[in-house]
Amino acid sequence: MLPKHSLPPLKWRTLEKEAQGLIYGAILVLSLLMAIEAYSGRPFRPALILFGSVLAMALARALAALISNGLETGERLFRVSALRAAWTGSHPVLFASLLPSGLMLASSFGWLSLENAILTSQLYCILVLVIFGARVGWVIGHGPLLPIAGAFFAGGVGVLLAVMKYILH
Repeated sequence: MLPKHSLPPLKWRTLEKEAQGLIYGAILVLSLLMAIEAYSGRPFRPALILFGSVLAMALARALAALISNGLETGERLFRVSALRAAWTGSHPVLFASLLPSGLMLASSFGWLSLENAILTSQLYCILVLVIFGARVGWVIGHGPLLPIAGAFFAGGVGVLLAVMKYILH
């Protein structure tokens, strides 16, 4: 008799805590992908532009949170607790860009075309939006209608951003 193995239960609460940053990161990546073009002679440039831009925005978000927290609470800025609180909302934004940046890097080495890297990155970001859109629908109402509507709405925003790249270019 085969032993019964099951996957560990998905910890939705852990993902839900990071949802805002992951959703923001996915939309940010989709927005940045609109501007990425092939650079002849500079194959690593798309990966650097994508990751560097998301890093700059994540750091800007952390700095804004750090300074506004200092203004609201009077807490010193360079305390570990203040720095940790400021970075907490920013690291999921950066995390959302890791796979797309890795795909851009892979295209720089010639392992896949830049077009395929962009398309796969767009699909990944749309999938993130669909998953969280469906999840919020499930949390609000446990029937099938709201998760489907949430997935279509959030995924639709991603699809619109992805399509805009092709319209602009």
